[in-house]
Amino acid sequence: MNNKRVFNEGFPYFVVLLILTVVFYFISPILAIIPFILLAFVLFFFRNPRRKIVYDDRLVLSPADGTVMEIKEVYEEQYLKDKAIKVSIFLSLFDVHVNRSPIRGIVKYKNYREGKFLPAFKSHASEVNERNSVGIEGERAKVLVNQITGFIARRIRCWVNIGDRIEQGEIFGLIKFGSCTEVIVPLNVRVVIKVGQKVKAGITVIGVIGDDKEADS
Repeated sequence: MNNKRVFNEGFPYFVVLLILTVVFYFISPILAIIPFILLAFVLFFFRNPRRKIVYDDRLVLSPADGTVMEIKEVYEEQYLKDKAIKVSIFLSLFDVHVNRSPIRGIVKYKNYREGKFLPAFKSHASEVNERNSVGIEGERAKVLVNQITGFIARRIRCWVNIGDRIEQGEIFGLIKFGSCTEVIVPLNVRVVIKVGQKVKAGITVIGVIGDDKEADS
């Protein structure tokens, strides 16, 4: 179902560029090169490679492919309503842009906010850009995932709703073109990645969930 949804998101671009490629080819084969290159890029961008997910309720997995831009302690007031650790992941145009659930659980929170379209790598982009937030409650922890648009990305897709049960590594959304994804975890999660590290959705371990005693120590 999710694989089909990802494909469907790119289908209108594919059809238009395919028509332009054929039309331009009959006018002049050289003119057809540009729409053909764009067509190839659309097929590449909306790819959804299969991932072998290793399910483990003790782990928080990356919700996106990309590069870790920032790891810092914050006060999360939407869903966790407590001190937390925010991990920001920048997705370039060449990264896979589907979002996957970091944990297994139930969707307890969802909120869409309109905003600006600053470049996703800007440090304050997450505060002002268009954003969709999904809060998931698992057996061992609650996490919040923010889908954030960038200068090019202006289309957020989210296919889960409050009350839905979601599996670890399951696809729940997509951000079209360059963007940023944040995962915010409670303090009892020991973050094991570093700034500058490349991560893959549903594969890379963001952190290990401890217990409340570990968080207080």
